[in-house]
Amino acid sequence: MPSVVRFSNALITRKTEAHRKSVFICQQVNLEDKTISLPSHRDTAKTTEEKLRRKTRAGKLDATGLRFGIIVSRFNEFITDRLLRSAYDGLLRSGARDKDIEIVRVPGSFEIPSAARSLAETNKYDAIICLGCLLRGDTAHYDVIVNEVTRGIGQSAQETGVPHAFGVLTCENLEQAIDRAGLKMGNKGFEAALAAVEMANLKKAIGTQQSALRDNKSVVGRRSSVGKDKSAVGSRSLVLGKKLDNGKSQRQTRSRPSGKKPKR
Repeated sequence: MPSVVRFSNALITRKTEAHRKSVFICQQVNLEDKTISLPSHRDTAKTTEEKLRRKTRAGKLDATGLRFGIIVSRFNEFITDRLLRSAYDGLLRSGARDKDIEIVRVPGSFEIPSAARSLAETNKYDAIICLGCLLRGDTAHYDVIVNEVTRGIGQSAQETGVPHAFGVLTCENLEQAIDRAGLKMGNKGFEAALAAVEMANLKKAIGTQQSALRDNKSVVGRRSSVGKDKSAVGSRSLVLGKKLDNGKSQRQTRSRPSGKKPKR
């Protein structure tokens, strides 16, 4: 047994030494007395982060020159007023003007999608902010309203193409709503306003990129059509030139005098 243990220990030591040598060779490469160290994991992580930042597109939190519509439900007004004040404050802090913000009040959260769609279809607003508050009760009325409001707002945003910020609180009780209206959990109205500003700028950035691509395609198409027209004109000119040459040759043959002399 001791001989087997010694043999196994010798194998382990040989394997560890070979592993150390391979690791050392991988870490440093000697070429013409110059040590070239391979990039570490941190360097590769930094390069990937830089590449991702360059390729990533995101909207700016700058509301200058943008128009916003805010829809607020009158039901649970004690909470929705706090959401409205914070959303209005967030837009002004982002650079929006007072005249570019329009506030629309609806009876409850169920009417928010209809009003949001009406505002979006006017094409006057860059983003719509939907604010409301729903509290769970004893019946299933809460679940029905929550599903319809969420579906309606999302459908309006997809079909109209105008960004909609979802600022409707869906809470179990009044305490949770108060916490999310400016107490412990921040203010969801302010967060919805910032989301609306960011999405409006993102839509503009994507729209300008698509328009630039369309312009490039149209320019390339025009160039190709011009090239086709030139080739067509060149082929026509060649055909006309051949016809003219044939006509000239025929005239010359007709005008040449014959070798026989006329009889007197």
